[in-house]
Amino acid sequence: MPSPLSLSTPAAARRAPASHAGEAEENRAHRVRLGHLSEALARHLGLDADTAQLLRLAAPLHDVGECHPGDPFEPDWPLTAAEERRRRQAQPERGAALLRGSQLPLFALAAEIALHHRERWDGNGYPHGLRGKAIPLSARIVAVVDYFDALTMRRRFRPARADDRGLAMLAEQAGSAFDPEIVAAFLAHAPALIALRDRIDPSRGDA
Repeated sequence: MPSPLSLSTPAAARRAPASHAGEAEENRAHRVRLGHLSEALARHLGLDADTAQLLRLAAPLHDVGECHPGDPFEPDWPLTAAEERRRRQAQPERGAALLRGSQLPLFALAAEIALHHRERWDGNGYPHGLRGKAIPLSARIVAVVDYFDALTMRRRFRPARADDRGLAMLAEQAGSAFDPEIVAAFLAHAPALIALRDRIDPSRGDA
């Protein structure tokens, strides 16, 4: 029987390239968790079930602009800080451009998330420097979940942070990087959200 990960991940997200097989698997699992946790958090925030479900399906495509197969080859020399910043800040626009051609509500929402999930509540994000509730709600929800899950997932270059440490770091960013109301909802429902994460991705218990 297929695992929940293979059933829940949009095909485009499952095919996203990665440099190493282990990293590809970590990123695939992260996208699945991101979708389910975004749906659950949306419900805690009062969104209706259909909207929350659509968010679950769209959220895993948030970083599609970071893994576009049309990328030119990587140069042998390191990028300067300014070059790296320009490249990073172009990714949301590229991801949105890849997704917004469809008329389907799923891809319209995915494009919205891809474009805006790197904005910050205080206006210091990118690509447009949006502030507060000018940032679409979908992107504000996904940004919070993405941050916590990325902190608490094992990476090739570091171990997973403990959940309590991840929650503390998330709380520190309320009102600066993230919508404080959404952070408060995540913290209030953290035990249920963490339990959901571990149910949909049992391998998380080995992190």
